Amino acid sequence: MQPYVGSIFEIFKVGSGPSSSHSIGPQRAAKWFLQMLETTPDRIRVTLYGSLAATGKGHFTDRSISGVLNPIRHEFVWDSTTTDLHHPNTMRFEAFAGRKAIRDWTVYSVGGGNLIDVNGQTGDIEDIRYPVRNITSAISFCEDRDLNFWRLVERTESDVWSRLSKIWDAMKDSIRRGLESQQELLPGPLKLQRRARHTWTSAQHLQSPQKDLACLAAFALAVAEENADGGMIVTAPSCGAAGVLPSVLHYYELVKGVPRETILQALATAGLFGAVIRANASISGAEVGCQGEIGSACSMAAAAGSQIMGGSLRQIEYAAEIGMEHHLGLTCDPVEGFVQIPCIERNMTASFRAFECANFSTLTDGKHLVSFDDAIDVMYETGHDLQSAYRETARGGLASLWRKRAAAEPRPPTPDAGRAAKC
Repeated sequence: MQPYVGSIFEIFKVGSGPSSSHSIGPQRAAKWFLQMLETTPDRIRVTLYGSLAATGKGHFTDRSISGVLNPIRHEFVWDSTTTDLHHPNTMRFEAFAGRKAIRDWTVYSVGGGNLIDVNGQTGDIEDIRYPVRNITSAISFCEDRDLNFWRLVERTESDVWSRLSKIWDAMKDSIRRGLESQQELLPGPLKLQRRARHTWTSAQHLQSPQKDLACLAAFALAVAEENADGGMIVTAPSCGAAGVLPSVLHYYELVKGVPRETILQALATAGLFGAVIRANASISGAEVGCQGEIGSACSMAAAAGSQIMGGSLRQIEYAAEIGMEHHLGLTCDPVEGFVQIPCIERNMTASFRAFECANFSTLTDGKHLVSFDDAIDVMYETGHDLQSAYRETARGGLASLWRKRAAAEPRPPTPDAGRAAKC
């Protein structure tokens, strides 16, 4: 049975970065586990498996969970050797009264801050089911009723415009904070320099089209850098790809003067495309690589941009298809496990591509051979064909290159080693 398309508010979640699956998801899981307990335990043991064990420290997984469990005594077990997992992002919570285990729960962080366990989706979920299964059926549904994509969202969700207004305000606030930040370096061993503020300042001295691209870059970098710093952002559809959609929408609103109402309608359409991806494939880098995060974000932003530019249903679908098709096979290989290299620049380049896809789609009649739904199916298949080293484990790609270079660099001798050499 084909899964149903759920609420767009399972795509848009406000939370602390740097990772929807490694920080927001585990944080929500810890809160939900505490609610399951009838009494306060003496201690809690949290075992992190798979990708959570491999890159959880760089993604602040332990810090996110501890923020919920404190002041209860708790410990972490980092299990990166168990491979027979239902999902790469597996967690087990165990509560103890003395030496007696009083409750245990295994849960999976499946991307976008969403959780499932043996009974299916869990946590504070949105009980919404769209009357369509994919974008092809959404087009047919809308054409039969003379609707736009955003009208379909309006008819299905509750209190949609008030909620999307808050989401958009949170997105813009993350851009503002990123552009205004006086912090020079991001946390972690990479000592990566923030570039959003300088890029925004430089953009003011340029002429279009260079200025347009510089503005897009500044907005995308601002959100991605805030996310890398553990700041409050909106998943779209994940933390690691959170800068793509806001940058495109903010460009149209601030630079092109598009009305807020039109922006919110585009945000609704972007959410629908994201919800379809989540239902039929995955938005988790640990499951399908970065194509499920940056590729999905590019598709969502391209659809939004095409709609803003007056695109038809089929032109909007085409823009989203191009955005995904040309991210197929993109690996998730965070250097040192931090959502910094290559993640931050990928937000910037994906915003460029989304802008280009949106523009090109409106130059066509919307007809093309590979559908958006086809591209999503291929993305899912490709993701499962990727070696685990390229799915958010920091064991392949750029992450592997970085480790090899670090291992090859000569290290200065310690004082003890120096004395031993003289003897």
